[in-house]
Amino acid sequence: TLSPAPAATPSPTAVTPSPAAAGTTPSSAAKRRMTARRAADSPDSPQFASPHKSPLAGSVGAPKMLSGSPKSSRKRLYGDLVPAERPKWNPRDPAQMQAVKEALHVATTPSCGLVCRDDEQRRVFEFCKACVQQERAGSLYVCGCPGTGKTLSISKVKQSVSRWADEMGMETPDDLSINCTNLGNTSDIFGKILEKFQVRKKASGKLSPLQQLQRMFSHKESAPRRMLLVVVDEMDYLITRDRAVLHDLFMLTTLQFSRCILIGIANAIDLADRFLPKLESLNCKPLVITFRAYSKDQISNIINHRLKVLEYDVFEPMAIEFCARKVAAATGDMRKALGVCRSAVEIFESGLQDSSDKGAGVVTFDHMDIALSKVFKPAVVNNILCLPQHQQMVLCALANTFQHSRKKATTLGELNKSYIEICRSTQVPAVGMLEFSNMCMILSDQVCKHPDT
Repeated sequence: TLSPAPAATPSPTAVTPSPAAAGTTPSSAAKRRMTARRAADSPDSPQFASPHKSPLAGSVGAPKMLSGSPKSSRKRLYGDLVPAERPKWNPRDPAQMQAVKEALHVATTPSCGLVCRDDEQRRVFEFCKACVQQERAGSLYVCGCPGTGKTLSISKVKQSVSRWADEMGMETPDDLSINCTNLGNTSDIFGKILEKFQVRKKASGKLSPLQQLQRMFSHKESAPRRMLLVVVDEMDYLITRDRAVLHDLFMLTTLQFSRCILIGIANAIDLADRFLPKLESLNCKPLVITFRAYSKDQISNIINHRLKVLEYDVFEPMAIEFCARKVAAATGDMRKALGVCRSAVEIFESGLQDSSDKGAGVVTFDHMDIALSKVFKPAVVNNILCLPQHQQMVLCALANTFQHSRKKATTLGELNKSYIEICRSTQVPAVGMLEFSNMCMILSDQVCKHPDT
């Protein structure tokens, strides 16, 4: 019988359980060591989350994104969001230059539609819509300074009314546009309206066109069935001493069976104040819509919308803003703004012909400044430039006399001496004293006629 072995002193190796005691096999332990090694080499390891530089940076196990350049990674990430660059303008290409001039021409209707006049167009459209729906006549007066989009807005409204009537299944009204500048006589406007109704009656030959229209709209049997939209442009030309034609025209819309929708367009803002009281007393006061002058933001917006049809940049942004500010401060006339832009393009084109630089460029601030100085010359400068040469020299002598002396007045003899000195310096033969005094009298009359100059 063997006696029990004495208790062995616990050793450090005895604390660690053997693989068999832990219920694991050598193969599973090896797998666990390989997994831990792979996790250490993985970029998701906590060591890569450390703010310190990784010892594996630049090795095979480092992320591929870190090896790429910032420019290439930005291109991969944001390439779809960056807009493509517009092609450069070649001003030496005749086709491109002609396209720019056509886009800025006053007669060119912008393909993107009329901007900055949405409220005015809506009011005119609602007026015409109500007249067509209720089958009643009506009158509208559109006024505003030149170049504020009145005629173009009304043309757009006419198209909108026709489309709306077709969509609603209603009878489309006829339309008639009359420019009063083409009328030989102011009363001829009634004959044009009568021709639109296609009235060909021999029995009514003794009656004037106005009387025939009045008879037609006074009886239900003779009244036309379809509505007629009459647009009268440049209505200022219908103003006579008694304003009879203007009053009779608006009176046609008050007759019981009238089918006229009258829209009058005029540049004179005070025209309504002059003839509206009389129309109000006749119970035919029209609805008045005023087109205000364009602001600098509206002018800049319209120019940019016209240039959107082009695939390249033509103007510097500062040049367009300068033009918009100058025109808005002077008149607010959009036609004048387009004319200035075309003039700037022509100045730029002439500069290309003088230079041998083949590089593409754009219309700059300096080109626009020259174009604006040509358009907005003061009235004083224009009047002086229209004077004959010797009268201009008399004015120079007068300015020279007052500049070198503090006198507020001078005599004709002193002025003649200064005039002769200027003629000698410029090598221009001077006129005699009698002709000199006559020139002074003519200049004095010019000042009396134009005191502002």
